[in-house]
Amino acid sequence: MQAGRVAGKAAIVTGGARGIGKAAALRLAQEGAAVAIFDVLADGEVVAEDLRATGARAQFIKVDLTQEADVEAGIAKVAADYGTVDILVNNAAIPGVNKLTHEITTDEWDLVFKINVRGTFLTSKHVLPLMMAQNAGSIINLSSIYGLIGSNDLPAYHATKGAVLLMTKTDAICYAPHGVRVNAVHPGSTKTELFMQAAETYPDGKDAYLAMMKVKHPLTLGEPVDVANCILFLASDESRFVTGTSLVCDGGYTAQ
Repeated sequence: MQAGRVAGKAAIVTGGARGIGKAAALRLAQEGAAVAIFDVLADGEVVAEDLRATGARAQFIKVDLTQEADVEAGIAKVAADYGTVDILVNNAAIPGVNKLTHEITTDEWDLVFKINVRGTFLTSKHVLPLMMAQNAGSIINLSSIYGLIGSNDLPAYHATKGAVLLMTKTDAICYAPHGVRVNAVHPGSTKTELFMQAAETYPDGKDAYLAMMKVKHPLTLGEPVDVANCILFLASDESRFVTGTSLVCDGGYTAQ
């Protein structure tokens, strides 16, 4: 492949089997990065195979982000295969149950935090020593517009995205002396597989759901590649003076 904006860099993308994670893996590979996809979904192997067919270096590693041994072993394999880890995209997350706070069970609440927050913590924990050793690296944490504003649903999910934002800011300060940048991306409604599944099951039909959501986004609804392009910028040296920030990719949702 031709040299690109992240040529010669090695990247891990969590939740890279589909949606925004898949789009991020594709964009990073298109711009020259060697990519490792962490996911529990076997679809991640299909993504890796497609990337290899284009000439990219890519692999899928089945990793349960709630299990530290799994995360540590996966990162060690990437470092052994690619030499290091230069980019970490903490994308994997689940929305959890759509219940209000007084309805949600402790187990339901804890599950969302295990994946969305513990997973982000564990991958960062085990990647940071590699980045510190080379005095360079970029960690991109996927928060959400609901890490910035409130809404009337999904309290556990929104709480995790607020936590991810503050983890981002803290790590940005702590690891700046070691040359490691840490930033957050906050997508608005993006037409991923999960988003379209929600549209298909909307009582008034898919078109009504899409129209309802589009009203909230002055530009339009996002595509996964739109968020992936923001991730690419933060992964590249173009953003070398950017850390601890929130890159909002929401079609104007939070401008209102």
